[in-house]
Amino acid sequence: MLNDKAVELGRLIGQSAEYQALKRANEALNDDREVVTALQRMDALRTEAQTMIERGEQPTPQMEQELDVLLTKVQGSTIYQRVIAANENFDKVMRQVNDWILEGIKKGAASSIITLG
Repeated sequence: MLNDKAVELGRLIGQSAEYQALKRANEALNDDREVVTALQRMDALRTEAQTMIERGEQPTPQMEQELDVLLTKVQGSTIYQRVIAANENFDKVMRQVNDWILEGIKKGAASSIITLG
């Protein structure tokens, strides 16, 4: 029963306008090779910098400068901005869903009636 309810909730969330907007925004981002390449390079730079820090070294000024340039480029992308906005909207929905679940748990824990369906 619990599994069925969870699957149904997942189906409804997947059909929500907020999830569909997030899905479309991510698909558009994945189609933008320039932004994807910049994000991949940023990730590589962060990994390299983390490795250097773990070895007790400082990332180079060139690495920091390249990261700043890439960050400015990515943040200036309207497609990336749409992903961020869609993600924030979906996060709001998921926080509300979690609040509803918590409310249901509290009500269920306080109830002395056991239901099977």
